[in-house]
Amino acid sequence: MSSTLQERLNTVRASIEGHYCTLVAVSKTKPNELIMEAYEAGHRDFGENKVQDLVAKADALPKDIRWHMIGHLQRNKVKYIVPFVHLIHGIDSEKLLKEINKEAGKINRVVKGLLQVHIAKEDTKFGFSPEEIEALTGNDGLSKYPNVKIEGLMGMATYTDDEAQVAEEFAGLKELFDRHNWTILSMGMSGDYPIALDQGSNMIRIGTAIFGDRNY
Repeated sequence: MSSTLQERLNTVRASIEGHYCTLVAVSKTKPNELIMEAYEAGHRDFGENKVQDLVAKADALPKDIRWHMIGHLQRNKVKYIVPFVHLIHGIDSEKLLKEINKEAGKINRVVKGLLQVHIAKEDTKFGFSPEEIEALTGNDGLSKYPNVKIEGLMGMATYTDDEAQVAEEFAGLKELFDRHNWTILSMGMSGDYPIALDQGSNMIRIGTAIFGDRNY
C-alpha cells in the first residue's frame, strides 16, 4: 500500500466524518494499480468520466466495486454502461434520460441516476436549469421513464476563489433538492467539498485529494 495514497484517503475520510456522506473516489486517468490500493484500503465507490475507461476498468477490476459515471455522457455510449453502472451522475438532458431508459429497458434493468443542474456562472457546464427540473418532475413526469430511478441531483459550482459564491450556488441546489423526496445530493469536489458539506451535500466526488494530480 502506498502510504501517500492511504494517508490521503484517510485524511479525506476523517474530514467527512459525521456528515453521513458517500465518498466517490474519482479515479479518472489513474491506473488500475492505484485503484486497487484504494480498494485494498476498503474503498468501493469509484468515479470515471469517460465511458471507454469505465468499461475497461469495470472489466478488469473486482466486481464489488460500485462504478459512478461522473462525466458528460453521450447518448450513443449509454448502451455500454447500463449493464453494470451503479449511478449515473450527469443526466443533463431529457434526451439522455430517454436514451438511458430505452437501453436499460432492453436488458430489463433499472438504472439509478442523478439529474445534473447547471448552477455555475459558467457556460462550459452542462445541466438542467432549476425551472427545467421542476417542469420535468411535475405531474409525475418521471414515470415515463420506468427503467431509470432518479435518486437526486448533481451540480458543479463555479471554479472560483469566491467561497461565498460557491456556497450560494450549492445552497440553491440544496433548496431545489429539498422540494423533492430524493436521497442523493452529489456536490463537492477536491477544491470545494468542505463548502458543499456545509450546504448539505451527502455525496462528494474527490480525485486529486486522494490520487494526486491528474495524468493527461
